[in-house]
Amino acid sequence: MMKALLNPEKIAVIGASKTPEKVGHEILSNLIDGRFKGEIVPVNPTTDKVLGLKCYPDLKAYGGNIDLSIIVIPTMAVKSAVEESLAANAKAICVISAGFKEIGKEGEALEIELAELCAAKGARLLGPNCLGLINTHHSMNASFATHMPMCGGISVISQSGALCTAILDWAASRHLGLSKMVSMGNKADLSETDFITELRHDDDTSVIVGYLESIDSGKEFIEAAKETAPIKPIVILKSGVTKAGGKAASSHTGSLAGADVAYDAAFLRSGVIRAATFEELFDYATAFSMQPLPQGRKVAIITNAGGPGIMAADAVELAGMEVCALAGSSATALREKLPAAASVGNPIDVLGDADSGRYVDAVEAAQGDDAVDAIIVLLTPQAMTKPAETARAIAECTNQKKPILVSFMGGADVMPGRDELVASNLPDYPSPERAVGALRAMCQYAEWLKLPKREIKSFDVDKKEVAKIIKSHAADGKNQIGEAAAKEIFSAYGINIPAGGSATTADEAVALAEGIGYPVVMKIASADVLHKSDMGGVKLNLGSADEVRDTYEGMMESIQHLLPEAKLDGVYIETMCREGREVIIGMTRDPQFGPLLMFGLGGIFVEVMKDVAFRLAPLTETEAMDMLKSTKSFALLEGVRGQAGVNIPAIINVIQRVSQLVTDFPVIAEMDINPFLVGAYGEKSVAADARITLEL
Repeated sequence: MMKALLNPEKIAVIGASKTPEKVGHEILSNLIDGRFKGEIVPVNPTTDKVLGLKCYPDLKAYGGNIDLSIIVIPTMAVKSAVEESLAANAKAICVISAGFKEIGKEGEALEIELAELCAAKGARLLGPNCLGLINTHHSMNASFATHMPMCGGISVISQSGALCTAILDWAASRHLGLSKMVSMGNKADLSETDFITELRHDDDTSVIVGYLESIDSGKEFIEAAKETAPIKPIVILKSGVTKAGGKAASSHTGSLAGADVAYDAAFLRSGVIRAATFEELFDYATAFSMQPLPQGRKVAIITNAGGPGIMAADAVELAGMEVCALAGSSATALREKLPAAASVGNPIDVLGDADSGRYVDAVEAAQGDDAVDAIIVLLTPQAMTKPAETARAIAECTNQKKPILVSFMGGADVMPGRDELVASNLPDYPSPERAVGALRAMCQYAEWLKLPKREIKSFDVDKKEVAKIIKSHAADGKNQIGEAAAKEIFSAYGINIPAGGSATTADEAVALAEGIGYPVVMKIASADVLHKSDMGGVKLNLGSADEVRDTYEGMMESIQHLLPEAKLDGVYIETMCREGREVIIGMTRDPQFGPLLMFGLGGIFVEVMKDVAFRLAPLTETEAMDMLKSTKSFALLEGVRGQAGVNIPAIINVIQRVSQLVTDFPVIAEMDINPFLVGAYGEKSVAADARITLEL
C-alpha cells in the first residue's frame, strides 16, 4: 500500500482547478511540471479540461482504477470523495483539505471516520490537513509547495506543512538534493513510525529527517527506530513537551521529569539523533548524507586564520572531542611543504595568503595520519584567497575515508566556494561551531552503532509479595504506598532497607525502638504528608525510650495541628543509618514511552541544581553506568580531592532492580528512593526513604 502512495502509476486529483493560486491548481501544475511519468486524472465537475488534461466530473466517469487519490475540496465533501476513491480501488489517499481534528470534536469525528473507511478497504491515508508529498526519484510532486527539489538522498517527514516548505526553500538555496518529502498533517492513519519503517528499505534514502510535534505510539516508534537506525541515520527535530510534564506529580522524579526528557531518553535508546533547532536539523543531515562516519573523536583543524582556528578548537573540546596533534612523521612532512611561518600543530595554520595547494597539503597530511579521525577545514576571505578554486582542490583530494566538514566564513566573497563545496558533497557551515556540532552528532551516532547487544539482567525477586501489597492497597482505593509498605516492596526486589517497623502508639514506638537498638529515626506515617521533613515529621538520632515517647507524642500533635485534614497512621521507626552519600533513584511513567528512570545526587544537587539523568526501563548495566556518568556530579561519586569514592556498583545494581520492578508492575506510576545512602566500596548501601504511587 505504501508503494501506491510513494510510487503510484495513476494519480487522481479531486479538486483540480483552472484557477492559479488555488491549491487544486498548484498540485496539478506541480505534477505536470515535475514530469510525472504516470497517468494524471483531474476531477472537477465544473470543467472538462484543466491545464491541458481531460477532466472528469467524478471518478466513476473516469471508469478506471487509480493508485493514489489526492483530495483538495471543502471539508464536508471529503468523505464522499474518499468513498469514490476507494470504489476506484485507490490503495492510498492523501487528504490535503483542512477542517478536521485541528478545529475540534466534530472535525475529529469526521477524521476518524475517514481513517476507518480506508482501513476497511486496506488503503492507507495521509493527512488530512497536509501539504502533500514529493518523490524526486519518481518525478512526483504531489504537493502545493513552490519547489520541486533536486534528486538526493535525504528524505523528510514532517508534521508541519509550513516547515516542509521552509525545508524545500532551504534545500533549493543550498542546491541540496532530497529523496522524499512527506507532510503527515493530522496523522489520522500514517505516522512517523510507518514512514521510518518504509524508508528503512528505500534504496533512494540515505538519511531520514523528521520534524515532530508528537509521537502517537512511543513503543512502536522506538522499535521502528531501533530497527532503522543501524541501517541509516534518523535526525529528528522535536518540538513541544510530553503530557507527563503537564500533570501534577507526587514524587521528586515526576516533578523533575517535565519538559520532554522522555523523548531524549527514547531517542537515546533507539539511536535517533536529536536536533535542537532547524539549523541543526540540516547541519546534521547534510553531514550524514555527504560524509563517512568518524572512527573516533580526534579532530584535526585546518585554517588560514588564527582566530577561527581557536574558535573551532574551543568548540571541539567543549563538545567532548579532542584536538589532536599530527603524528611526528606527518608533522615533519607537512612542515617541509608549508612556509616557515605556518603552524603544523593543531590547529594547522596555513596562513592568510594560503592558496589551494597549501590546503591540499594539509588535508592530505591529516587524511593520511592514523592519529586523526575527522577534519574540519576553515577559510576566511583574504585579499589573495580563492574560495572556489580552494573548494574544488579540497574536494579533489578527499578520499572519503574520514569525514571532512568545512566552514567558509563570510558572505558574498566566499559564496562561490560554498557552492562548489555543496556540488562536491562537502558539507559547508557558516561558522566553526556549527561544523563542530554536526561532527559531534556523527561521533555520537558512530558510537551508538558500536554499542554491544543489549542484555537485560533478570534478578531473583519475590513478585508474589509485591503483588500482594499492591493488591491490598488497590482494594482499599489507596494509590499512595507509604514508606513501610514501599520498603517491603523494595526489600522483595533485593534492595537493602534499614531494620524498622510501624507503630501506632507511643508504647509500640518504644518497644520497637528497644528491639531495633538505639539510635533510631522516627518518621510520620501518612499518605497525606508528602514532604515529611518540612512538616517536622522526621526526627533523627533518638537515643532513649523517653526521647522516643516524647517525640511520638509531640510529632502527632504538631502535624495534626499543621495538617488537620491529614490521616495519620502512626510512625515508622528504623535504625539510624550510618552516614553515606545521598542519591535519589526514581521512576515516573511516561504516557508514550513507559517507565522513565531517574538518578541524581541528593540534597542541593537534586533540589536546586536539578542535576539528574533519565533513561527508559528496562536498562542494561552499561546503560545504568552511562546514566550515572551523564550527571555533572558523577566525579563526587568517584571521589575527588582526597575524598573517597562510593560504592558505584551498588547504585547500578539498585537502578537495575528498580528497572525490573517497574517493568514487572505497570500499575506503579511513580516512585522515589530518596535518599539511597551509599557508603564506600564494599559497604552496605540502603534505601533510607521510599515512596510509591499507583495508577488505579
